[in-house]
Amino acid sequence: MADERERFHQTWLHSDRAVPSRFVRPLLQFTHIEAAGGIVLLAATIAALVWANAGSGESYQEFWDTHVSFSIGSFHIDESLKHIVNDALMAIFLFVVGLEIKRELVVGELRDPKRAALPAIAALGGMILPALIYVAFVSGTGGEAMQGWGIPMATDIAFSVGVLSLLGSRISVGAKLFLLALAIADDIGAIAVIAVFYTTDLAFGWLLASLGALVAIAFASRVGIRSMGFYVVAGIVTWFFVFESGVHATLAGVALGFLTPAYAMYSDTDYYRKSKWILSRYDMDAASPRARERVDHDALDLSNIARESVSPLDRLELALHPWSSFVIVPIFALANAGVRFVDVDLLDAAASNVALGVAAGLVVGKSVGITLATFLAIRFGIGKLPPRSSWREVFGLATLAGIGFTVSLFITELAFADPQIVDRAKIGIFIGSTIAGVAGYLILRRSKTPDEELEAGREQLGLSEVSAER
Repeated sequence: MADERERFHQTWLHSDRAVPSRFVRPLLQFTHIEAAGGIVLLAATIAALVWANAGSGESYQEFWDTHVSFSIGSFHIDESLKHIVNDALMAIFLFVVGLEIKRELVVGELRDPKRAALPAIAALGGMILPALIYVAFVSGTGGEAMQGWGIPMATDIAFSVGVLSLLGSRISVGAKLFLLALAIADDIGAIAVIAVFYTTDLAFGWLLASLGALVAIAFASRVGIRSMGFYVVAGIVTWFFVFESGVHATLAGVALGFLTPAYAMYSDTDYYRKSKWILSRYDMDAASPRARERVDHDALDLSNIARESVSPLDRLELALHPWSSFVIVPIFALANAGVRFVDVDLLDAAASNVALGVAAGLVVGKSVGITLATFLAIRFGIGKLPPRSSWREVFGLATLAGIGFTVSLFITELAFADPQIVDRAKIGIFIGSTIAGVAGYLILRRSKTPDEELEAGREQLGLSEVSAER
């Protein structure tokens, strides 16, 4: 009887049926692996390169150039699949990024100005020096190539964390948090660069409408409106207004992420008190003539209280993060990473000022810029090294931050109109990100584990022998 009751209460996902047991649960287990996002992104990138270089490569270009039309009354949108991915799907990706940034600023690692100062300064160094290196390489070229200075400034979190996860316990928790905080601060800088420097001609009427929509959403959040349906509709309307304004539509996602409430309606104490009171009624309700109706009502109340005990920011991030990591970003890579090497003189393209500038900015600019900025911040007392971390580890993390894939590709599409320059920039991104990933891994692989660092310190103090004697 007990077994039957247990089976009865099992959900479909946790049942022994073929689909959930053989396919769904293993897939969900894979998504919880720290490196999973990077693995899927790498697979999508390889698939894009194979597709673009298969045969004549026309199928790849034709597919992403396919136009999709959408009309409501006098409003009409006619965009290619590639633009839909870059303008709409990436808005969702940046919405998730906005949620992550706000969470870190409000309740996370960046809420304390002293703790946020070091990764923020490190990120600034990792943005300025790569941009300067790129400009130095293309300064003699001039023209459109100069617009790509923002490409080597970005850090790809998925790939960086994926490589970092391969090192396991060799990397201290403090170092991992430092890289994540640095990458988030880097995202803030990249978003600012896109908003200010990669915005086309503005339509002020639509811009005012989008600002009005954002104000309305902020007011609704302030007065406690919690309907997800309202915010979904308001978010879509805001995105459309931003799209028509000339500001890149993806920035609507960032703004909406920042406006999402970071605190729950009920505190942990309220949740415990209210749920305890509801649960205490179940035994009394069992003897009531309308027991079933009362129990259903109480269960619904308990469900609502449980939901409102988690902030909208956390609920949305939990719901959207898998879609962002395993669907949106891979689709973006599939649409944008397809460089046709067959028709390109690889040696000539790789030796171009644009490719060399991007690659050098990612490898040299990131590693030196972040390390130097971190050193200066610590030297002037602005911050201190993460607990149980070494300068070798900092340099390895700085090198790893040179994996600038997703956002770098995104900025490339915004910066250039010439397909040849676009391809050269993408080749530079591939080369630079690969070198940064391999070099960062090898540097960190040679670093001592936190336990080894502790043991080395004990040996220097002569404590290991004393402990052994005891």
